[in-house]
Amino acid sequence: MERIEEKLKILADAAKYDVSCSSSGSKRKNDGGIGNASQSGICHTYTEDGRCVSLLKILLTNHCIYDCAFCVSRKSNDIQRAAFTVDEVVELTMNFYRRNYIEGLFLSSGIFKNADYTMERLLRIVKKLRLEERYNGYIHLKTIPGASEEMINEAGLYVDRMSINLEMPTEEGLKLMAPEKDHDSVRKPLMHINKQMIAYKGESKLIKHVPKFVPAGQSTQMVIGATAETDFEVMAIAKDFYSNYNLKRVYYSGYIPINNSNSLLPQIGSEPPLIRENRLYQTDWLLRFYNFDLEEILNPNFQKLDLDIDPKLSWALRNPHFFPIDINTADYNAIIRIPGVGRQSAMKIVKARKYGRLHEYQIRKMGIAFNRAKYFMRYADSPFQIGTPSMDVVKGQILQGGNSKYKKILNSAQLQLF
Repeated sequence: MERIEEKLKILADAAKYDVSCSSSGSKRKNDGGIGNASQSGICHTYTEDGRCVSLLKILLTNHCIYDCAFCVSRKSNDIQRAAFTVDEVVELTMNFYRRNYIEGLFLSSGIFKNADYTMERLLRIVKKLRLEERYNGYIHLKTIPGASEEMINEAGLYVDRMSINLEMPTEEGLKLMAPEKDHDSVRKPLMHINKQMIAYKGESKLIKHVPKFVPAGQSTQMVIGATAETDFEVMAIAKDFYSNYNLKRVYYSGYIPINNSNSLLPQIGSEPPLIRENRLYQTDWLLRFYNFDLEEILNPNFQKLDLDIDPKLSWALRNPHFFPIDINTADYNAIIRIPGVGRQSAMKIVKARKYGRLHEYQIRKMGIAFNRAKYFMRYADSPFQIGTPSMDVVKGQILQGGNSKYKKILNSAQLQLF
């Protein structure tokens, strides 16, 4: 038992660097066994409807045949090594679930011996959970690059989500940090899984009982900050993967320094670039849910996101001709482009104005960030202004009124209205 606890400590700690463990979207139902993926989500993360849930997040092993400069489990790193057996992972999962510690499993692994050898053990684990333990909870499995399509196909019938890490955003960055890897070994399984998902959905229209194949979709992850890609390059890659592989999510993981002696890696101290990571997620959200085109937010002439303001506000400040937007007449797609207005608030505005023109006191009750949005919209009792402040002044006003740590660097001249 002590040895199992030691393994769990080592392999759970090694798994924390993988952030792509979302469980939203699964519809696997309980048919008399244990667990219910349709009511579960993620370990310290959130489902699409906002529920916070928990997963057992571990590696099968942190032994690895590769020597990726950015990875804590690389073969040259002097760390404690451990490996679970198939039965140990199954037993841990079921014991944790029965004690109500978790609602699902996130299982990944270092690659030992070869890709098929590792993937075969991961497959045995998920099959044993489903068939022998009758576990119907959520399972997210990391696909091993280079594993055979046959094993990937079989695994897809037992798991809810599959993912495979892109690692570095560009092929050049990957070759620099992990010469033994390439993006093709990631693209091929993503494309194969996507084709299989489409095929199974097509069959379900003709056949009543068709097995579920990766019902919660697939995702990937990129390490940000270890190599010199710009934000434009990162988001262009993400857009390509969303379009071509129908991904549920692309995750952006700020580079965590674990090998500062390597001259190839940036010497950034002990803190990952979390602000940049957050801005990339916000940009991702704008592309997927706010009908923005990538070229509006980032393009060859504007390749780096502002760190002191969110990307929607940055776009608005660079496009003053689009504003102000009259919320009493504009359509939904225009209203959601107002900084500080989200999708739900925009929908409330559209519904509420059917009963009369909206005033400030009504807008403030709709959940918008009014102190930011007021510079970009017009409403029934908008204050009359002679002239319009410049966008630099608007930026200063917003930062002055908010809690941004960057507001201290603003020049006091920016805070004066014309």
